[in-house]
Amino acid sequence: MENEHTGSRRNHWTFLTNHARVLIAIARDPGARLRDIAADCDLTERTVQAIVTDLQTDGYLTRTRDGRRNRYAIAPGARFRHPAEAGREIAGLLAYLSGPPATPTTPPPAAESADGVPDDGALPLP
Repeated sequence: MENEHTGSRRNHWTFLTNHARVLIAIARDPGARLRDIAADCDLTERTVQAIVTDLQTDGYLTRTRDGRRNRYAIAPGARFRHPAEAGREIAGLLAYLSGPPATPTTPPPAAESADGVPDDGALPLP
């Protein structure tokens, strides 16, 4: 019998909640429309609207009108809700996750031995 810990659901978990994804999207673009956030987060507009309301209600962000659009501001000093991270600010995580994507790391070039042959740490073949 399959349950939430076996089968196909077991392979579809993610590290971040939808609330975290929406907050990261807002950190990236405080003037983003809800439909754009929904598209970026692969959520419905209704879900994003409910999440933004949750985040506003709990003091994680504020909304101001900017002409016909909304502009969001993440509350400085906002802290994680879970007791395991109690007292830690979310700003560091948001800065890390909302910045430009990391470039793939490439291994450093192999060192060369005195005879000009690359020395990659492998033993020479006989």
